[in-house]
This record gives sequence, structure tokens and C-alpha cells, in this order.
Amino acid sequence: MTPLDRRSVLRQLARAAALGAAGAAASACGEDSPHASMPAPTAKPVDTGSAPSFPSGAHAASGNVGNGPEPLPLPADLPLQVTSGPPDRPRVALTFHGQGDPRIADSLLGLLEAAGARGTVLAVGTWLDEQPRMARRVLAGGHELGNHTMHHGDISSMSADRTYAEITDCADRLKRLTGSIGRWFRPSQAKDCTPTVLAQARRAGYAHCLGYDLDSLDFTDPGAAAVGHTVLNGVRPGSVVSLHFGHPGTVAAMPAILDGLRTRGLRAVTMSELVT
Repeated sequence: MTPLDRRSVLRQLARAAALGAAGAAASACGEDSPHASMPAPTAKPVDTGSAPSFPSGAHAASGNVGNGPEPLPLPADLPLQVTSGPPDRPRVALTFHGQGDPRIADSLLGLLEAAGARGTVLAVGTWLDEQPRMARRVLAGGHELGNHTMHHGDISSMSADRTYAEITDCADRLKRLTGSIGRWFRPSQAKDCTPTVLAQARRAGYAHCLGYDLDSLDFTDPGAAAVGHTVLNGVRPGSVVSLHFGHPGTVAAMPAILDGLRTRGLRAVTMSELVT
């Protein structure tokens, strides 16, 4: 398939998904936007079937198992809080807050896969309760899956015990659905971990907290053109981009984002691949 054909296919998939999902309930990072629900065509999803079961204790705290890629060993000198990757490699990480309408999530994952790109999804625990198939869907597409707390509250203002519960409750869902708590933890309603949050994340089994250095602001629903401009105007080698499921504008913006990365010689990879 030529680059022109690939761009055409991606735009057609995004247009169909965004139009169909425009009335779906959208959930931003820290705020919800109510919309009427309607059926939505999506990019072709991976057939994941039902969630697998694992024996008690069969989890790998350092990465994903089951249908996901084998976890890559992380550098020994990786900081506790990771906000970007090496600036001398042509790679970026598209990270998604995992919450909201699963049809939009399916569409975004399908667009990434059609372009040969991979992402990292930080799932909210309540979303995993509502949409358990999405955990396996993420891994089956070759993406990474991590922890974005149980209820997506203001974790920076919580006590140590409440923080620990928010992290471990989500980790328990991830382990039950995939056999692993995932490698990455991202704090909710915060860009970086406070010392308390970092300590509780490490206590829960996460060696690193995941931030970002480029906020797409897609959760404000500024429109596809604005989302694409923000990402492509700010992206650099090593960038970690914050994006969200649950927003049709993100779906509509994704073909231009992926095409723009390609023309800049940048490849969208998982967080583990970005930093190794």
C-alpha cells in the first residue's frame, strides 16, 4: 500500500468512527461531557473473545502477559518519574487515558494498528469493570496497558492509605483480566506524582510513574484540527503525548497525527519501547 493509499484509508476509518461516535458519552481526564448515545461504526477491532482467567498469583508486575507483547527490560537508570524518552531516537509514545465509550477506544486502536503504530493505555479501574473486554483488546493489538487509578479522583489530595487503595484496586482488575498489574502507573488528575503518590505506587509494585511532556488537550474537545495542531506543533523525538479515549475529536485527529509523525520520521511506539 502506498503512503497516499494508507492516508486515505486512515482518514476514511477516522471519519466513519468520529461521525458515528460523535453522540456517544465522552469522558475526559477529570471531567465528563454528556452526549446522546448512538451506534458507531469503528475501525476493524481485534477479535479478543472473553477475558482470560489466570491462577492466583500468576502475574508479572514488570509487564503484560497473555496476549500482549513480551515486556522489554527497562534501563537501570530510568528515573522514578518518566515524562519523556531519549531525544536522540526517532520515536514517540502516544499514551491514552483509558476511559469512556469503548467504540471510540476500538476506533483509535484500529487506526493505530492500521498505521503500524502502537500506544500505551492507562486504564481507569471503573472502566475495566464496565468494559472488561477492553483490557484484552488493548494487549491483543500489541499495545501496552497500565494503571490510571480506580476512580480517577484527585489523587494528589488523598491520604497515603486512600492513594494506595486507588492504585491497588485498579491493579487488582488488571491482574484479574490480564495476569499482570501492568508496568506503568499514571496518577489521576495530575501530570506528575507527588512524593506520597510515588511512594504508594512503588509499594503497590510500580517501579515508575508515567507523566508526559506534551498535552494534546483533546479532553477539552477543541476540534480535530486543534488537537492535531497541538500534537504536531509540539512533538519531538522522545515525546510522551497525553491523549484520551472517549472523545470523537481524537479519532478524527488521529490520521493527521499519524501521517504527520511519519513525515517527520517519527514512529509511535509503546512506552517500554520508547525508553529502551
